[in-house]
Amino acid sequence: MSWVLQQFREQCEEALAQALKNTFPEWADNIPRLTVPSNFEFGELSSSVPHEIAKKYDGAPHEIAEKINKAMNLTDRTLVAAVEEVSGYLNFRLNYTTAGTVILDAVSKQNENYGVIKTSTPARISVEHTSANPSGPLTMGHARNSILGDALARILKARGHLVNRRFYVDDVGRQVSILAYGYKLLNKPKPKGKVDHWFGRLYACTNCAMQLEITNTKLKVLGVDAENSEERDKLQRNLDEWVGIAAELESSDKELFHQVASAVHGQADPEKDVEEIGRNYEKNEKATSALIREVADLCLAGMKSTLDQMEIQFDTWDWESDLIWDGKVDTVLSKLRNLPFVKSEGLSASLDINAIVEAYALRGDFRLSQNYEVPPLTIARSDGTTLYPTRDMAYTIAKFSDSDKVINVIASEQNLPQLQIRLALYALNERDAAKNLVHYAYGLVELPGTKMSKRRARFVALDDVIEQARMKVAATMAERKETFGKTESDEIITAIALGAIRFAMLSLNSVKNLTFTWDRVLSLERNSSPFINYAFTRAGSILRKLGEVPREADASLLTHPLEHLLLFKIGQMPQIFIESADQLKPEELASYANSLAEKFHEYYEKVDVIHSDEQVKNARAMLVEAVQIALRNSMKLLGIRVSERM
Repeated sequence: MSWVLQQFREQCEEALAQALKNTFPEWADNIPRLTVPSNFEFGELSSSVPHEIAKKYDGAPHEIAEKINKAMNLTDRTLVAAVEEVSGYLNFRLNYTTAGTVILDAVSKQNENYGVIKTSTPARISVEHTSANPSGPLTMGHARNSILGDALARILKARGHLVNRRFYVDDVGRQVSILAYGYKLLNKPKPKGKVDHWFGRLYACTNCAMQLEITNTKLKVLGVDAENSEERDKLQRNLDEWVGIAAELESSDKELFHQVASAVHGQADPEKDVEEIGRNYEKNEKATSALIREVADLCLAGMKSTLDQMEIQFDTWDWESDLIWDGKVDTVLSKLRNLPFVKSEGLSASLDINAIVEAYALRGDFRLSQNYEVPPLTIARSDGTTLYPTRDMAYTIAKFSDSDKVINVIASEQNLPQLQIRLALYALNERDAAKNLVHYAYGLVELPGTKMSKRRARFVALDDVIEQARMKVAATMAERKETFGKTESDEIITAIALGAIRFAMLSLNSVKNLTFTWDRVLSLERNSSPFINYAFTRAGSILRKLGEVPREADASLLTHPLEHLLLFKIGQMPQIFIESADQLKPEELASYANSLAEKFHEYYEKVDVIHSDEQVKNARAMLVEAVQIALRNSMKLLGIRVSERM
């Protein structure tokens, strides 16, 4: 499917190629890509080819540009209004009389589907995201993962791909074992408050109580022997830290901390007990499996209610333990042990990843510098149990059984493990998996003045941020609440609050750390969801005053520079969508929506739509409606609902 600005680009390229054949024929088939000028006054597309030619022939770019321009034939190039030479650049201007009509007609007819272009090569794509450890609530760190993953899935699905949204339940490991241990010691009490928040506190209390017991025991064993003074001092510093953590936990939930501390103190060897829970779970011992699955299910129920608020859903819930119990992990480990790159010592084993790189000459394929040595990867412990990367290899292979591409939304700090896993898969002859496994990395979420620590139960839960957002939005709407009525008011508050959080996570390149501040997130004056929603609402206000919007209008009457700019931006949406989907860049759509909103706010302030001449009013009504549709559709692709009123 072709759209008007794509056709405009093609006509510009054709005209330029023909002119070059008549002036500099050797350049006709090697034209640098036309770019959109940063200043709209210089046209809609620009070519730097005169500068490239000047470098080779040591000529003046403006003279070369003039020569090419004189040879330009715009006959039958109906979308090209003119070509101008400026400082050695060839600037192409769009024919808005023709293009404006096509753009407005396309938006009007396609409406909810406008801007969405289906791919000609649909693929089966798995998007794994969130995948939080079931030992506490979803935090603001998880929120960025969840929102990015959900937006990617929405955009890829709209592009025409068959998308499977997956949540990997990381139920194997020390944290969940500690949580299950504490839950069992307290005889499985009924959680107080939101279940996942309670489990987060229980985990922190159990972990702290265990560390106090373990460290005290080690200090007693060392005694006062002078030879052990350095180790004793280290343990004492560690103990002091945990005493401080205990004080924090006691102040936040005194009853729970005392119950847990008392129960742990009564055990002979808590560390051994936790390790046994972990081993028994991997063996699928009946009682232990029932215990951990009960804890995980309860915690996941709390997480799901949070995700439901954010309108984030999953198609598949994959359990890490199932990979072990089904033998998939043992199969991978067995194959790994047979590779010539493995070094074993008893049951423990490590994989020489750098040797894989050199053996298969993979530096180019994996974009590794010549001097970089990829560290080895431990694939099995001394007791024979597997580690996360080994299990993730098995999981990746399982995902590729029904996928052509797999996208893992995982923090940037996991860059090395994700690289090691891909290289290990290559050595295992899982070449498609190694090639088509995408690590979609993202940076940390920073909250000024807040230090997060799971072991201290000091985290910023997404539930709390959602509630804060609602309260802040509600406060700004307090005076208008009676105008809307409670039901509509609540709907508006929810839409704006959730949209603000989502947009904040999506508006920045994913690999950059994100500083979350309410002033920015809820701003009505700059890059934010409320700012964009306000533009959408303003457009709706104009349309309500105008009444029925015509289905046809004379676009040639839209002569104001801002009207041309708005038409061009609306016409850009299909290309922005394609780039956002194909390059996995939801921030491109976010930036587009913000830019369109910014220009519409300016148009709203400077151009009187309501009191225009009738024919001009009709054309402007179609333009305003097109702006509203483009804003709504771009935000919807990001998972953000815009509100008709604010």
